[in-house]
Amino acid sequence: MKRIVICSLVLLFLSCSESTTKSPSETAKAVAESFFSKDESALKKHTTTEGYASLITVQNMIPDSDKNIEVEILDEAVDGEIAWVKYKTSFDGKSGVFKLVKEDNQWKVTNKGPREKGPF
Repeated sequence: MKRIVICSLVLLFLSCSESTTKSPSETAKAVAESFFSKDESALKKHTTTEGYASLITVQNMIPDSDKNIEVEILDEAVDGEIAWVKYKTSFDGKSGVFKLVKEDNQWKVTNKGPREKGPF
C-alpha cells in the first residue's frame, strides 16, 4: 500500500509539472511578440546576448505602435542544435527568418552571420 501511495504522488507531481522548454517556433513567436510590444525582459529571456543586442538596436529605430501585432509562423527547420524559423507579422506583412541555437537546453534567437543562409 505504501508503494502505491508513493508511486501515485510521484505521478501526480510529474503530471502537474509544466514543461518550460519551448519549441523553436514557440520561442520565435515569443521573440517577435516581445520585440513589437517592446517587452525587453521577455526579449532578453528568449535571445542570446548577441541576438538581444542586435534586436534592441533595431527596436530602438522603429516607432512605437499602439496596434496589436499578429505573428504567424510559416516554416521551421531543425538541424541538431540549430533551428531556423520563418515568420510573418502584421506590422509590415513581410516575412523574416530567425536563427535559433540551443543554449542551456533552451532555444534562443541569435544573430545570423552576414553571408549565412538558412534553409528557406
